[in-house]
Amino acid sequence: MLGVEIRNKLTDYWADHGIEKRDEYARLTNVIHREWSGLTVKAHKKLKDLEMQNLRDHMSDAEILFTALAELSTRHISEKEKAEGYDQNETTARKGGRISRDARKALEKQTGQKVVSPGNFLSTKESKKLN
Repeated sequence: MLGVEIRNKLTDYWADHGIEKRDEYARLTNVIHREWSGLTVKAHKKLKDLEMQNLRDHMSDAEILFTALAELSTRHISEKEKAEGYDQNETTARKGGRISRDARKALEKQTGQKVVSPGNFLSTKESKKLN
């Protein structure tokens, strides 16, 4: 639930600072996701063999935490830099995502395990039944 709250605070910031179109939210989300994970949202969904399902519902604890860190970092940087409009918010999205990427790489180096994985919360068969 904390991840959802962090996400909502970021999108609220965007709404108050010049992000108006639905596709702009999606593009900014993709920038953050690509920066921290090395994958676009679409590629991450493909890795997990998801179609229409919500990616966050199928993330591991680590994936959720690194997503939240990237979004929290983005919001804090955006607030500090007073980002307005798409271009400035894209710049801060890259910076926030990189903070999470650096933390992910440090964890992977220490553990020898990848954070981004094809694992799902539910098996593909079960998740398709629910949707």
